[in-house]
Amino acid sequence: MFLGEDLLAWLMLALGGALFVGHGLALVRPPRVEGPDQPPSKPPLARSISFALIGLVAAVWALATLVSG
Repeated sequence: MFLGEDLLAWLMLALGGALFVGHGLALVRPPRVEGPDQPPSKPPLARSISFALIGLVAAVWALATLVSG
């Protein structure tokens, strides 16, 4: 099989991990878009937390799938 039998689980682990880390870091250190002398803009709190939790669930689920089989 092309790229292994567990390709979907590996892709879900990568996607979930990136979603969790990306939104978690956006909450911890928001990006500066206005300028160096102005405070950074805050990301939407509820959306960032919900996306981070969805990413965490997807990554844990994919990791459990890879470990179990």
